[in-house]
Amino acid sequence: MEERRSTKSKSQNIILENREKLSISGVEHVTSFDENTIILETIKGVLTIKGNHLDMNKLNLDDGNVVVEGEIEAMMYSDRDSMGSKGIGFLGKMFK
Repeated sequence: MEERRSTKSKSQNIILENREKLSISGVEHVTSFDENTIILETIKGVLTIKGNHLDMNKLNLDDGNVVVEGEIEAMMYSDRDSMGSKGIGFLGKMFK
């Protein structure tokens, strides 16, 4: 948890190319991943990416960089606090 707090001062960049390739910096943790939804904890909040045939081609949490490819339909930020109980329920439903 201490490591996540130390990255707060870093900046975050998001580059979307043709709605097919998404490069994100400032990623601290991958919360959930499937071909339709990816949930990432970033230095700016929880980022939910929705689409079709999503694939993480590059994942380097040491540098905080993630590259997602596929048909990207939506990106949405939420606070970590609001994700707390919802995230557990979501993951609980996924692993039933």
